[in-house]
Amino acid sequence: MNAEIHTAKGVMKLEFFEEDAPNAVKNFTDLAKKGFYDGLTFHRVLDDFVIQGGCPKGDGTGGPGYSIDCETDGKNQFHDTGVLSMAHAGRNTGGSQFFICHSRNNTAHLDGVHTCFGRICDGADVINQIEPGDVMDKVVVTD
Repeated sequence: MNAEIHTAKGVMKLEFFEEDAPNAVKNFTDLAKKGFYDGLTFHRVLDDFVIQGGCPKGDGTGGPGYSIDCETDGKNQFHDTGVLSMAHAGRNTGGSQFFICHSRNNTAHLDGVHTCFGRICDGADVINQIEPGDVMDKVVVTD
């Protein structure tokens, strides 16, 4: 299973770490299939760190109304360039918010803390073009 995040800056194609983080992958794809992410913004963009989105309030304080557990024991749990990871406010508090890493330069401290559940396999150049407030026009799950 794969997905695409469509923005005005381009499309980021995702591949998932289904073996390492099956619950995070299912959560993200279920929300995407329901249209949850469509029209939401990247509310947090920090150069050479991450772009973050998935907050229905647009300010980093919202979620889907439930939490999922962290999955940090798999082999792909390294926050490298283009990695998709669950944002949270503390262990086992993830929901709909996620981030994508700009690079490995400033993200090693996130390993083992946040669940890596996929990566950008095409369109990685879009990550560096995203600015605060840019919209996810739609997130499409492909099989």
